[in-house]
Amino acid sequence: MKLKTRLAVAFLTVTVVPMLLIFMAFMGLTSYQTSEIRKNYGLQEPVEILSANSMQIFSRLTESSQAEIREKISEDPGAFEDKEYLDQLNSQVLGKYAYTIVRKGNRIIYEGNPAGEEENFYSELPPYGNGNEDIEGGIYLDGDRQHLLKQIDFVFPDGDEGSLFLVSNVDELIPEVESMLREMVISGILILCFTGVALTTWVYRSIWRPLGQLQQATKNIRDGNLDFTLEVENEDDELGRLCMDFEEMRIRLKESAEEKVQYDKESKELISNISHDLKTPITAIKGYVEGIMDGVASSPEKLDKYIRTIYNKANDMDRLIDELTFYSKIDTNKIPYTFSKINVAEYFEDCVEEVGLDLDARGIEMGYFNYVDRDVEIIADAEQMKRVINNIIGNSIKYMDKKRGIINIRIQDVGDFIQVGIEDNGRGIAAKDLPNIFDRFYRTDASRNSSKGGSGIGLSIVKKIIEDHGGRIWATSKEGIGTEIHFVLRKYQEVIQE
Repeated sequence: MKLKTRLAVAFLTVTVVPMLLIFMAFMGLTSYQTSEIRKNYGLQEPVEILSANSMQIFSRLTESSQAEIREKISEDPGAFEDKEYLDQLNSQVLGKYAYTIVRKGNRIIYEGNPAGEEENFYSELPPYGNGNEDIEGGIYLDGDRQHLLKQIDFVFPDGDEGSLFLVSNVDELIPEVESMLREMVISGILILCFTGVALTTWVYRSIWRPLGQLQQATKNIRDGNLDFTLEVENEDDELGRLCMDFEEMRIRLKESAEEKVQYDKESKELISNISHDLKTPITAIKGYVEGIMDGVASSPEKLDKYIRTIYNKANDMDRLIDELTFYSKIDTNKIPYTFSKINVAEYFEDCVEEVGLDLDARGIEMGYFNYVDRDVEIIADAEQMKRVINNIIGNSIKYMDKKRGIINIRIQDVGDFIQVGIEDNGRGIAAKDLPNIFDRFYRTDASRNSSKGGSGIGLSIVKKIIEDHGGRIWATSKEGIGTEIHFVLRKYQEVIQE
């Protein structure tokens, strides 16, 4: 449910629902109390308890008493001079929130006011002859207190005119109505409390709870804790989508932090590798220089050998520094490419001729097989492609374990691409290590030694260059037999415009 829908529901819950429930409770209590009044007071006719005119209620409460009084008058009018009978009658009507007054001529002969005090309206009682047979009617007196009078006129046995008044004090409410009003107030308060609790619970679960989770998640990230999961209960609303976006941000921050940790680890490893690999040629250079200084190289031939060795070791150092520089360019995506059209046959013949001299000096046999046409060209950076060839062959030399080492280069035509394969008969790579050999700093040797050396980024550099050329690289290998590195590059084709 969307947030605006929830706000609309909350508005309806706060306004319409309590009003509806209060109305239903009001109607239910009214119906119940009306039936109770009719049952308690023996009323036959319906009572409009909700009417603002309380006169109707007090009038109908004494209906049965009025009928009995009229019947008694017709039978024995002299009974209304009997105090015992009048006390009994007054006691009956007191239960219906009224009392009796009997007047004979102009004199009050009986008054049953429970307060025991004469009311100031006695002098205002209507004269004889105003009483009628309509028990629905009545006389309303409005003074300090409001009274409803039921007047019944009759004639005493001695011929004097008499009037009996049923007086109801309509200032007050009958207990049933008071009880109903109390129950309505209590019901209204309970309904409002229930609605408030229900709405608060719903708002907490749907709005405050996600906000609380976001707040806690923010604190965790502030404290550097990314190892938590932000649970999303409802993915369809705005808060749910916000939580999902926040969780996605947390995951990316965690990945970024892990990458940074890995990068720092790799950088330290690189520095360690480079330091180790620089130490070896530097030690050799120092040793040969000291030999020259001490006169150990006494003959021109020996001096020439020492100088060549120093030169080769300096070249090794230069290669390591070049690798380190290139590695920094990879991380910043600032590799300086200079693309141009290159003839495949001529380029690889030159590369083979260049590396062949070094392989001959190491006693490794070099094989070159070109199966593409002489006019096939590619778009590539000649210098960087040479780095690819040298790194792959250098890796083969490093892990060569045969007395008669062999490295073959094959160039094949595969449709719109050329495929270059460089194979050796070295010790090979285990199947579990093969998918990772192009990862930075990955080494199949757990223990590093000076005879192998290397920074551990040679093949990762190769992969980066090939992919930047729009190509693809992969490897196959069998332990004890050798390894083949393959990569493909797209041919250059002229676009003919019509």
